[in-house]
Amino acid sequence: MAPDLRPLADLATRTVEVYERNAGRFDAERSKALMEKPWLDRFAALLPPGGSVLDAGCGSGDPIARYLTGLGLRVTGVDAARAMIDLARDKYPSGDWRQADMRGLDLGQAFDGVIGWDSFFHLTPDEQRATLARLAAHLNPGGALMLTVGPDAGEVAGRVGDDPVYHSSLSPEDYGAALAGLGLRILHFVRQDPDCGFHTVLVAQRK
Repeated sequence: MAPDLRPLADLATRTVEVYERNAGRFDAERSKALMEKPWLDRFAALLPPGGSVLDAGCGSGDPIARYLTGLGLRVTGVDAARAMIDLARDKYPSGDWRQADMRGLDLGQAFDGVIGWDSFFHLTPDEQRATLARLAAHLNPGGALMLTVGPDAGEVAGRVGDDPVYHSSLSPEDYGAALAGLGLRILHFVRQDPDCGFHTVLVAQRK
């Protein structure tokens, strides 16, 4: 297949469309082996027993929300793609699944933890800065935030199904400064963790 040469700025506007079109295939192909488990356990350890979690960009709810729910946490999942929310509701009908775009998130409630795993990095750098404020506004005092981001500042194209999809990241220093301005401090920033599929993981906590 020939590479897609559309500018990254154009790709950045199509992320929800890509996941709407590829929801079933993405869920079928997405590993459920839980390589993320050590990070999810670190995140959960920062929360009170039975605490509340906002999963921003939850997809079908499998495996992230499923695992956190299994730890006794109360998970609310939001995703901008209706097809993903429909999958989550079909798989886990007792769950709290809402179609909402994290860029405009305003749920009117706060959570003990917020996670954006393989989702937040689809936003542009400017959107990430603005969305950090929205996510922080949904955190209780002492609440934890965990995101997958890039190892350094930049923009790249990845792939979902047969479609190109946009990714971006701020620098670790810019994340630190942005979060500090919102009253959070970074606890962990691990670049390309080889034990977690080379994800770069950021964990912060509200003061």
